Amino acid sequence: MPGSADPDRSSSAASSTASAASSEARASQPRTPRSRPAWLHRPRGRRALVLKVVLAGIALLALVIAVWPDDDTHGGHGGPVDNKRASSGLPSPSPIYPISSPPRTIPSVREHRPARGPGFRPVDSTRVIVAIGSEGLSDEGQLLAQELGVDYALGGPPREGDIELSLTAPPAGQKAVPESYTLTTSGRRVTITGPDEAGVFYGTRTLKQALKGGGVMPEGVVEDHPDKPQRGLSLDIARKQYSAGWIEDQLRQMADLKLNQLELHFSDDQGFRIESASHPEVVSREHLSKREVQRIVALATKLHITVIPEIDSPGHLGAVIAAHPDLQLRDKDGKPVRGAVDIANPEAARIVDDLLREYADLFPGAYWHLGGDEYRALMVKAPATPETTFPGLAAAARAKYGPKANIEDLATGWLNDRATVLRSAAGGRTFKAWNDGFFPGGTVGADQGREVEYWTGKDPGARPPEDYLAEGRTLVNLNDEYLYYVLGEPNSYKYPTGKRIYEEWTSMVVRGTKPVAAKYAGQILGGRFAVWSDNAAAQTEEEVARGIRLPLRATAQKLWDSRTPAMDWEEFKSLADRLG
Repeated sequence: MPGSADPDRSSSAASSTASAASSEARASQPRTPRSRPAWLHRPRGRRALVLKVVLAGIALLALVIAVWPDDDTHGGHGGPVDNKRASSGLPSPSPIYPISSPPRTIPSVREHRPARGPGFRPVDSTRVIVAIGSEGLSDEGQLLAQELGVDYALGGPPREGDIELSLTAPPAGQKAVPESYTLTTSGRRVTITGPDEAGVFYGTRTLKQALKGGGVMPEGVVEDHPDKPQRGLSLDIARKQYSAGWIEDQLRQMADLKLNQLELHFSDDQGFRIESASHPEVVSREHLSKREVQRIVALATKLHITVIPEIDSPGHLGAVIAAHPDLQLRDKDGKPVRGAVDIANPEAARIVDDLLREYADLFPGAYWHLGGDEYRALMVKAPATPETTFPGLAAAARAKYGPKANIEDLATGWLNDRATVLRSAAGGRTFKAWNDGFFPGGTVGADQGREVEYWTGKDPGARPPEDYLAEGRTLVNLNDEYLYYVLGEPNSYKYPTGKRIYEEWTSMVVRGTKPVAAKYAGQILGGRFAVWSDNAAAQTEEEVARGIRLPLRATAQKLWDSRTPAMDWEEFKSLADRLG
């Protein structure tokens, strides 16, 4: 009766009823799903029903197979099966898995040790876990979790369905291989380890591509590392303005391809494309702001890509000359020389050095490209000579470097001086210059540590790559026979094809179509595919992206692993289309 019941019991019952109602209400509320990429969505509705029917058929087949002799010809993805018959009835069905195949990725993995097992695919409970002590991998772990639409965690034991990332030292007595990784798939879990963050990151790219291309990461162990330490894309943003968003899209694609360098050529005759406080007068109307450059560099760093800046000098400075015409080089008859500054004029050095100092902190990476190519004072055709055509430069060379010095010495000294300025502004850089910015003999020599970026042997008097290698120099391959995508196809250039790169080129093919001697392999540090914007209007950003898609993927494959690829071109192309 009302009022006669125990008040404590009544309160407890009411509380229990309310709690149950609350739990039912929470249970009835739909769980907000994590955002997953389309290629990881599981089938629903009618497709799910079809899948269930298929799985039921597979289960029935497994029941039959369970009593079949253990024979690789009908294996699946798993371990061995106990074929002993029970004393009564059939044994419980156990799945048989075939020996796994390597994951299909670009670039291909170098080594895959196969195994039997179901492989790995994400499930609702999947987490990306960064092991305790490997907190430096938090960016890599969070990126992968975001890409797969799964949870991220720091520490804790991995469960079935999880992906664990960790940094590990090499076995005792062995040296760590930079950018290497080991990816182990077992027990429906994935573990990615490596000696450095870049290597583990590349392991996550392999996992991402395997899931995207085939829906599963095959059982077994991947051991992988690159052939060459420098692998990248050069982009001429001076002659054509590319948006920051477009460049960022290229960075994301490069990262999935395990490319690690983006060179930005941002000064040339047609434009100067980055905001400047020291010399705003040289900057083109369409340009990247420093904030946009900072955003590009930050994204690249997160993706283990180094951005290499290039202010090309003493040639290719037409945008600077347009604002400072008194700096332009003139020959003995007073005729101006396109794009070339007068390197005997201290004012030319002052302005270039102002710009170098200004951008030193904007580009904190380990490399800086000094340019040095196509200085037209050194491209005089016989019977004329540089000294007779430009007597002022010849006199300046002798005055600075002695009576035997020539204009080549003056040009070499110019690049050496620019490197000195950058060292004082931000030390620890490795400098690069185009191959036609290095000259044999002479009074002045280029810094021995400067890397040769070999792009062409087509110009008259061009030195073969073996000359630089015999001097003990290191070299990066940008062979214009294969790797130059020149907008508008001027000067007999044709848009390169991925097929030709994939089937013919390696990093040892530095000039033309023939490789250099194998003894120089250790001095060739890698290569870059290059986009040059000679005719800026010839293609839109979107057309450039489409045009370089397959050549860039072929270049990535051949720089990661120089061996003859296992896939033929049509298979590779089909895989590239599937991976996007």
